[in-house]
Amino acid sequence: MPVITCIEDLRTIYERRVPRMFYDYVETGSWTEQTFHENSSDFQKLYFHQRVAKDMTNRSSAAKMIGQDVSMPVALSPVGMTGMQCADGEIKAARAAEKFGVPFTLSTMSICSIEDVAANTSKPFWFQLYVMRDENFLKVLIERAKAAKCSALVLTLDLQILGQRHKDIKNGLSAPPKPTLRNMINLATKIRWGLGMLGTKRRGFGNIVGHVEGVGNPSKLMEWTASQFDPSLDWSAVEKIKKLWGGKLILKGIQDVRDAKKAVASGADALIVSNHGGRQLDGALSSIRALQDIVEAVGDKIEVHMDGGIRSGQDVLKAVALGAKGVYIGRSYIYGLGAMGEAGVSKALEVIHRELDLSMAFCGHKNINDVSRDILMVPKGFRGDWE
Repeated sequence: MPVITCIEDLRTIYERRVPRMFYDYVETGSWTEQTFHENSSDFQKLYFHQRVAKDMTNRSSAAKMIGQDVSMPVALSPVGMTGMQCADGEIKAARAAEKFGVPFTLSTMSICSIEDVAANTSKPFWFQLYVMRDENFLKVLIERAKAAKCSALVLTLDLQILGQRHKDIKNGLSAPPKPTLRNMINLATKIRWGLGMLGTKRRGFGNIVGHVEGVGNPSKLMEWTASQFDPSLDWSAVEKIKKLWGGKLILKGIQDVRDAKKAVASGADALIVSNHGGRQLDGALSSIRALQDIVEAVGDKIEVHMDGGIRSGQDVLKAVALGAKGVYIGRSYIYGLGAMGEAGVSKALEVIHRELDLSMAFCGHKNINDVSRDILMVPKGFRGDWE
Protein backbone atom coordinates (compact mmCIF):
# COMPACT_ATOMS: atom_id res chain seq x y z
CA MET A 1 0.00 0.00 0.00
CA PRO A 2 1.58 3.32 -1.05
CA VAL A 3 1.83 6.12 1.51
CA ILE A 4 -0.75 8.78 0.61
CA THR A 5 -0.18 12.21 2.12
CA CYS A 6 -1.87 14.51 -0.41
CA ILE A 7 -4.31 14.50 -3.33
CA GLU A 8 -1.43 14.62 -5.82
CA ASP A 9 -0.29 11.20 -4.58
CA LEU A 10 -3.68 9.81 -5.57
CA ARG A 11 -3.58 11.55 -8.95
CA THR A 12 -0.24 9.92 -9.77
CA ILE A 13 -1.61 6.43 -9.07
CA TYR A 14 -4.86 7.28 -10.89
CA GLU A 15 -2.96 8.23 -14.04
CA ARG A 16 -1.25 4.83 -14.09
CA ARG A 17 -4.36 2.75 -13.50
CA VAL A 18 -7.15 4.31 -15.57
CA PRO A 19 -7.48 4.20 -19.40
CA ARG A 20 -6.19 7.31 -21.12
CA MET A 21 -9.54 8.51 -22.49
CA PHE A 22 -11.11 8.52 -19.02
CA TYR A 23 -8.06 10.13 -17.42
CA ASP A 24 -8.17 12.83 -20.11
CA TYR A 25 -11.92 13.27 -19.60
CA VAL A 26 -11.26 14.32 -16.00
CA GLU A 27 -7.86 15.97 -16.28
CA THR A 28 -8.64 18.46 -19.02
CA GLY A 29 -10.58 21.61 -19.80
CA SER A 30 -11.98 23.29 -22.89
CA TRP A 31 -9.98 25.10 -25.58
CA THR A 32 -6.68 26.45 -24.13
CA GLU A 33 -7.55 25.19 -20.61
CA GLN A 34 -6.85 28.63 -19.08
CA THR A 35 -9.87 28.48 -16.76
CA PHE A 36 -9.21 24.82 -15.88
CA HIS A 37 -5.69 25.68 -14.68
CA GLU A 38 -6.59 28.99 -12.99
CA ASN A 39 -9.33 27.28 -10.96
CA SER A 40 -6.48 25.68 -9.02
CA SER A 41 -3.62 28.17 -9.37
CA ASP A 42 -5.67 31.17 -8.16
CA PHE A 43 -5.94 29.56 -4.71
CA GLN A 44 -2.16 29.95 -4.40
CA LYS A 45 -2.52 33.73 -4.57
CA LEU A 46 -4.35 33.75 -1.24
CA TYR A 47 -2.22 33.65 1.91
CA PHE A 48 -3.09 32.78 5.50
CA HIS A 49 -2.55 34.79 8.67
CA GLN A 50 -0.88 32.38 11.08
CA ARG A 51 -1.88 32.88 14.72
CA VAL A 52 -0.11 31.54 17.81
CA ALA A 53 -0.79 30.90 21.50
CA LYS A 54 -4.38 29.93 20.68
CA ASP A 55 -6.27 27.07 22.34
CA MET A 56 -6.44 24.34 19.66
CA THR A 57 -8.32 21.70 21.66
CA ASN A 58 -11.77 20.35 20.78
CA ARG A 59 -11.69 21.38 17.13
CA SER A 60 -14.73 20.84 14.91
CA SER A 61 -15.22 20.94 11.15
CA ALA A 62 -18.92 20.00 11.42
CA ALA A 63 -21.28 22.28 9.52
CA LYS A 64 -24.57 22.34 7.61
CA MET A 65 -25.25 22.46 3.87
CA ILE A 66 -28.88 23.31 2.94
CA GLY A 67 -29.85 22.33 6.47
CA GLN A 68 -28.14 18.94 6.30
CA ASP A 69 -25.51 18.03 8.90
CA VAL A 70 -22.10 17.38 7.33
CA SER A 71 -18.81 16.34 8.93
CA MET A 72 -17.10 19.14 6.99
CA PRO A 73 -18.50 21.68 4.50
CA VAL A 74 -17.62 19.51 1.51
CA ALA A 75 -19.79 17.57 -0.95
CA LEU A 76 -18.86 15.25 -3.80
CA SER A 77 -19.60 16.94 -7.12
CA PRO A 78 -21.58 15.25 -9.87
CA VAL A 79 -19.08 13.77 -12.35
CA GLY A 80 -20.29 12.14 -15.55
CA MET A 81 -19.13 8.60 -16.33
CA THR A 82 -17.74 8.05 -12.83
CA GLY A 83 -18.42 4.33 -13.30
CA MET A 84 -15.87 4.32 -16.14
CA GLN A 85 -13.11 5.47 -13.79
CA CYS A 86 -13.64 2.37 -11.68
CA ALA A 87 -16.22 -0.41 -11.92
CA ASP A 88 -19.44 0.61 -10.11
CA GLY A 89 -17.73 3.91 -9.35
CA GLU A 90 -20.80 5.90 -8.35
CA ILE A 91 -21.82 3.25 -5.81
CA LYS A 92 -18.33 3.17 -4.32
CA ALA A 93 -18.06 6.95 -4.12
CA ALA A 94 -21.53 7.26 -2.57
CA ARG A 95 -20.67 4.68 0.07
CA ALA A 96 -17.44 6.45 0.97
CA ALA A 97 -19.23 9.81 1.22
CA GLU A 98 -21.97 8.32 3.39
CA LYS A 99 -19.45 6.80 5.80
CA PHE A 100 -17.57 10.08 6.02
CA GLY A 101 -20.70 12.15 6.56
CA VAL A 102 -20.65 14.33 3.46
CA PRO A 103 -23.15 14.54 0.57
CA PHE A 104 -22.68 12.61 -2.67
CA THR A 105 -24.16 14.04 -5.86
CA LEU A 106 -25.07 11.60 -8.63
CA SER A 107 -24.78 12.88 -12.21
CA THR A 108 -27.53 12.47 -14.79
CA MET A 109 -24.72 11.06 -16.98
CA SER A 110 -23.71 8.41 -14.45
CA ILE A 111 -22.91 4.80 -15.28
CA CYS A 112 -24.68 3.44 -12.19
CA SER A 113 -28.34 4.45 -12.18
CA ILE A 114 -30.26 6.34 -9.51
CA GLU A 115 -31.78 3.03 -8.47
CA ASP A 116 -28.35 1.32 -8.33
CA VAL A 117 -26.99 3.91 -5.93
CA ALA A 118 -30.15 3.97 -3.81
CA ALA A 119 -30.06 0.17 -3.45
CA ASN A 120 -26.46 0.24 -2.26
CA THR A 121 -26.61 3.12 0.23
CA SER A 122 -28.64 3.73 3.37
CA LYS A 123 -28.89 7.53 3.46
CA PRO A 124 -30.32 10.00 0.92
CA PHE A 125 -27.94 11.38 -1.71
CA TRP A 126 -28.27 14.36 -4.05
CA PHE A 127 -29.13 14.10 -7.74
CA GLN A 128 -27.78 16.41 -10.45
CA LEU A 129 -30.09 17.16 -13.36
CA TYR A 130 -29.27 18.18 -16.92
CA VAL A 131 -32.25 19.70 -18.72
CA MET A 132 -33.08 17.57 -21.76
CA ARG A 133 -35.20 18.35 -24.81
CA ASP A 134 -37.28 15.22 -24.15
CA GLU A 135 -39.71 16.61 -21.57
CA ASN A 136 -41.21 13.22 -20.77
CA PHE A 137 -37.78 11.75 -20.04
CA LEU A 138 -37.02 14.80 -17.86
CA LYS A 139 -40.22 14.37 -15.82
CA VAL A 140 -39.64 10.64 -15.39
CA LEU A 141 -36.04 11.29 -14.29
CA ILE A 142 -37.23 13.71 -11.60
CA GLU A 143 -39.84 11.20 -10.42
CA ARG A 144 -37.16 8.50 -10.23
CA ALA A 145 -35.02 10.80 -8.06
CA LYS A 146 -38.01 11.40 -5.80
CA ALA A 147 -38.70 7.65 -5.56
CA ALA A 148 -35.07 7.10 -4.56
CA LYS A 149 -35.60 9.69 -1.79
CA CYS A 150 -32.86 12.01 -3.06
CA SER A 151 -32.70 14.89 -0.59
CA ALA A 152 -31.68 17.64 -3.03
CA LEU A 153 -31.79 18.34 -6.75
CA VAL A 154 -28.70 20.02 -8.21
CA LEU A 155 -29.77 21.70 -11.44
CA THR A 156 -26.87 22.43 -13.80
CA LEU A 157 -27.37 25.65 -15.76
CA ASP A 158 -24.09 25.98 -17.65
CA LEU A 159 -24.34 23.04 -20.04
CA GLN A 160 -27.05 23.92 -22.53
CA ILE A 161 -24.48 23.24 -25.24
CA LEU A 162 -21.18 21.39 -24.94
CA GLY A 163 -17.93 23.29 -24.77
CA GLN A 164 -15.18 21.98 -27.05
CA ARG A 165 -12.84 19.66 -25.21
CA HIS A 166 -10.07 18.79 -27.63
CA LYS A 167 -8.85 15.60 -25.95
CA ASP A 168 -12.34 14.09 -25.63
CA ILE A 169 -12.88 14.61 -29.35
CA LYS A 170 -9.49 13.15 -30.29
CA ASN A 171 -9.97 10.17 -27.95
CA GLY A 172 -13.45 9.42 -29.31
CA LEU A 173 -14.78 9.44 -25.74
CA SER A 174 -17.60 6.94 -25.19
CA ALA A 175 -19.00 4.60 -22.56
CA PRO A 176 -18.09 1.82 -22.95
CA PRO A 177 -14.93 2.62 -24.96
CA LYS A 178 -15.09 2.04 -28.71
CA PRO A 179 -12.97 -0.99 -29.73
CA THR A 180 -10.45 0.94 -31.83
CA LEU A 181 -6.85 -0.27 -32.14
CA ARG A 182 -5.56 2.69 -30.13
CA ASN A 183 -8.09 2.07 -27.35
CA MET A 184 -7.46 -1.67 -27.24
CA ILE A 185 -3.70 -1.16 -26.93
CA ASN A 186 -4.20 1.26 -24.03
CA LEU A 187 -6.85 -0.87 -22.30
CA ALA A 188 -4.54 -3.89 -22.46
CA THR A 189 -2.17 -2.08 -20.09
CA LYS A 190 -4.90 -1.41 -17.50
CA ILE A 191 -5.40 -4.93 -16.16
CA ARG A 192 -6.78 -3.94 -12.77
CA TRP A 193 -9.33 -1.62 -14.39
CA GLY A 194 -10.28 -4.25 -16.97
CA LEU A 195 -10.86 -6.99 -14.40
CA GLY A 196 -13.15 -4.66 -12.51
CA MET A 197 -15.16 -3.87 -15.64
CA LEU A 198 -15.47 -7.56 -16.51
CA GLY A 199 -17.00 -8.09 -13.08
CA THR A 200 -19.84 -5.59 -13.49
CA LYS A 201 -22.81 -5.28 -15.83
CA ARG A 202 -22.80 -1.47 -15.49
CA ARG A 203 -20.92 -0.09 -18.51
CA GLY A 204 -23.41 2.33 -20.13
CA PHE A 205 -25.31 5.40 -18.97
CA GLY A 206 -27.53 3.80 -16.36
CA ASN A 207 -30.03 6.64 -16.11
CA ILE A 208 -30.67 6.51 -19.85
CA VAL A 209 -30.28 2.91 -21.06
CA GLY A 210 -33.63 1.16 -20.78
CA HIS A 211 -35.45 4.44 -20.28
CA VAL A 212 -35.29 5.83 -23.83
CA GLU A 213 -36.71 4.10 -26.89
CA GLY A 214 -34.34 3.35 -29.76
CA VAL A 215 -31.16 3.71 -27.69
CA GLY A 216 -29.68 0.24 -27.63
CA ASN A 217 -25.98 0.56 -28.43
CA PRO A 218 -23.13 2.92 -27.42
CA SER A 219 -23.08 4.92 -30.66
CA LYS A 220 -26.84 5.56 -30.56
CA LEU A 221 -26.56 6.44 -26.90
CA MET A 222 -23.83 9.03 -27.47
CA GLU A 223 -25.77 10.52 -30.41
CA TRP A 224 -28.96 10.79 -28.34
CA THR A 225 -27.13 12.32 -25.39
CA ALA A 226 -25.28 14.92 -27.46
CA SER A 227 -28.52 16.03 -29.10
CA GLN A 228 -30.56 16.19 -25.90
CA PHE A 229 -29.01 19.05 -23.91
CA ASP A 230 -31.59 21.81 -24.13
CA PRO A 231 -30.20 25.13 -25.48
CA SER A 232 -33.52 26.84 -24.74
CA LEU A 233 -33.14 26.46 -20.96
CA ASP A 234 -34.06 29.76 -19.29
CA TRP A 235 -35.23 31.00 -15.89
CA SER A 236 -38.86 30.11 -16.63
CA ALA A 237 -37.73 26.49 -17.11
CA VAL A 238 -35.95 26.66 -13.75
CA GLU A 239 -39.22 27.66 -12.09
CA LYS A 240 -41.03 24.74 -13.75
CA ILE A 241 -38.41 22.27 -12.61
CA LYS A 242 -38.56 23.67 -9.08
CA LYS A 243 -42.30 22.99 -9.01
CA LEU A 244 -41.89 19.51 -10.47
CA TRP A 245 -39.23 18.66 -7.90
CA GLY A 246 -40.82 20.24 -4.83
CA GLY A 247 -37.78 19.74 -2.60
CA LYS A 248 -34.42 21.36 -1.89
CA LEU A 249 -33.01 22.92 -5.08
CA ILE A 250 -29.39 23.90 -5.74
CA LEU A 251 -28.47 25.82 -8.91
CA LYS A 252 -25.04 24.98 -10.32
CA GLY A 253 -23.04 27.10 -12.75
CA ILE A 254 -23.42 30.66 -11.43
CA GLN A 255 -20.49 32.98 -12.26
CA ASP A 256 -22.10 36.41 -12.53
CA VAL A 257 -23.77 38.57 -9.87
CA ARG A 258 -26.70 39.21 -12.22
CA ASP A 259 -27.38 35.49 -12.49
CA ALA A 260 -26.91 35.07 -8.75
CA LYS A 261 -29.72 37.57 -8.17
CA LYS A 262 -31.93 35.61 -10.57
CA ALA A 263 -31.10 32.46 -8.63
CA VAL A 264 -32.35 34.17 -5.48
CA ALA A 265 -35.55 35.25 -7.25
CA SER A 266 -36.14 31.67 -8.42
CA GLY A 267 -36.54 30.53 -4.82
CA ALA A 268 -33.64 28.07 -4.92
CA ASP A 269 -32.10 26.99 -1.62
CA ALA A 270 -28.48 27.38 -2.71
CA LEU A 271 -26.34 28.26 -5.70
CA ILE A 272 -22.94 26.93 -6.71
CA VAL A 273 -20.35 29.36 -8.02
CA SER A 274 -18.96 27.14 -10.77
CA ASN A 275 -17.53 27.21 -14.28
CA HIS A 276 -18.01 23.46 -14.84
CA GLY A 277 -14.42 22.73 -13.89
CA GLY A 278 -13.15 24.85 -16.76
CA ARG A 279 -14.82 22.50 -19.25
CA GLN A 280 -17.30 24.95 -20.78
CA LEU A 281 -16.36 28.62 -21.35
CA ASP A 282 -12.58 28.86 -21.43
CA GLY A 283 -11.38 32.31 -20.38
CA ALA A 284 -14.05 32.58 -17.68
CA LEU A 285 -12.99 33.73 -14.22
CA SER A 286 -11.87 31.04 -11.79
CA SER A 287 -14.51 30.10 -9.23
CA ILE A 288 -12.50 31.31 -6.25
CA ARG A 289 -12.06 34.76 -7.85
CA ALA A 290 -15.76 34.99 -8.73
CA LEU A 291 -16.89 33.86 -5.27
CA GLN A 292 -16.54 37.00 -3.16
CA ASP A 293 -18.61 39.35 -5.34
CA ILE A 294 -21.45 36.83 -5.40
CA VAL A 295 -21.30 36.29 -1.64
CA GLU A 296 -21.44 40.03 -1.02
CA ALA A 297 -24.35 40.47 -3.45
CA VAL A 298 -26.63 37.61 -2.35
CA GLY A 299 -25.00 35.72 0.53
CA ASP A 300 -27.54 37.02 3.01
CA LYS A 301 -30.44 35.78 0.84
CA ILE A 302 -29.28 32.37 -0.40
CA GLU A 303 -26.69 29.78 0.59
CA VAL A 304 -23.61 30.24 -1.61
CA HIS A 305 -21.48 27.19 -2.41
CA MET A 306 -18.57 26.85 -4.84
CA ASP A 307 -16.64 24.29 -6.85
CA GLY A 308 -13.62 24.34 -9.12
CA GLY A 309 -9.96 23.70 -8.38
CA ILE A 310 -10.26 22.25 -4.88
CA ARG A 311 -7.21 20.02 -4.36
CA SER A 312 -6.65 20.33 -0.63
CA GLY A 313 -8.19 21.12 2.71
CA GLN A 314 -6.43 24.48 2.56
CA ASP A 315 -8.41 25.28 -0.59
CA VAL A 316 -11.61 24.40 1.28
CA LEU A 317 -10.61 26.69 4.16
CA LYS A 318 -9.87 29.60 1.79
CA ALA A 319 -13.26 29.21 0.07
CA VAL A 320 -15.06 29.12 3.44
CA ALA A 321 -13.12 32.20 4.57
CA LEU A 322 -14.38 34.06 1.47
CA GLY A 323 -17.96 33.18 2.35
CA ALA A 324 -18.76 29.79 0.84
CA LYS A 325 -21.11 27.73 3.00
CA GLY A 326 -20.12 24.58 1.16
CA VAL A 327 -17.45 23.41 -1.26
CA TYR A 328 -17.59 20.60 -3.84
CA ILE A 329 -14.78 18.29 -4.90
CA GLY A 330 -14.84 16.44 -8.22
CA ARG A 331 -11.39 15.62 -9.58
CA SER A 332 -9.96 15.17 -6.08
CA TYR A 333 -12.24 12.25 -5.27
CA ILE A 334 -12.11 10.83 -8.81
CA TYR A 335 -8.31 10.54 -8.44
CA GLY A 336 -8.90 8.44 -5.34
CA LEU A 337 -11.60 6.35 -6.96
CA GLY A 338 -9.53 5.54 -10.03
CA ALA A 339 -6.47 4.84 -7.91
CA MET A 340 -7.94 2.67 -5.15
CA GLY A 341 -11.72 2.36 -5.54
CA GLU A 342 -13.91 3.10 -2.53
CA ALA A 343 -10.89 3.14 -0.21
CA GLY A 344 -9.34 5.80 -2.45
CA VAL A 345 -12.38 8.08 -2.13
CA SER A 346 -12.23 7.65 1.64
CA LYS A 347 -8.53 8.48 1.57
CA ALA A 348 -9.17 11.64 -0.48
CA LEU A 349 -11.75 12.77 2.08
CA GLU A 350 -9.41 11.96 4.96
CA VAL A 351 -6.58 13.96 3.37
CA ILE A 352 -8.79 16.99 2.75
CA HIS A 353 -10.29 16.83 6.23
CA ARG A 354 -6.89 16.61 7.92
CA GLU A 355 -5.52 19.55 5.91
CA LEU A 356 -8.64 21.59 6.68
CA ASP A 357 -8.49 20.80 10.40
CA LEU A 358 -4.79 21.56 10.85
CA SER A 359 -4.82 24.73 8.74
CA MET A 360 -7.88 26.04 10.58
CA ALA A 361 -6.08 25.52 13.89
CA PHE A 362 -2.90 27.25 12.68
CA CYS A 363 -5.09 30.23 11.71
CA GLY A 364 -6.39 30.43 15.27
CA HIS A 365 -9.81 28.79 14.96
CA LYS A 366 -11.35 25.68 16.51
CA ASN A 367 -14.69 25.72 14.73
CA ILE A 368 -15.18 25.95 10.96
CA ASN A 369 -18.34 28.01 11.49
CA ASP A 370 -16.28 30.80 13.08
CA VAL A 371 -13.87 31.13 10.15
CA SER A 372 -14.04 34.44 8.29
CA ARG A 373 -12.09 36.51 5.78
CA ASP A 374 -9.78 37.79 8.52
CA ILE A 375 -7.69 34.59 8.30
CA LEU A 376 -6.68 35.53 4.73
CA MET A 377 -4.39 38.00 3.00
CA VAL A 378 -6.09 38.72 -0.33
CA PRO A 379 -4.01 40.57 -2.95
CA LYS A 380 -5.32 43.83 -4.32
CA GLY A 381 -7.17 43.29 -7.57
CA PHE A 382 -7.77 39.58 -6.84
CA ARG A 383 -11.41 39.94 -7.88
CA GLY A 384 -10.29 41.85 -10.98
CA ASP A 385 -10.13 45.53 -11.82
CA TRP A 386 -12.12 45.55 -15.02
CA GLU A 387 -13.12 48.43 -17.32
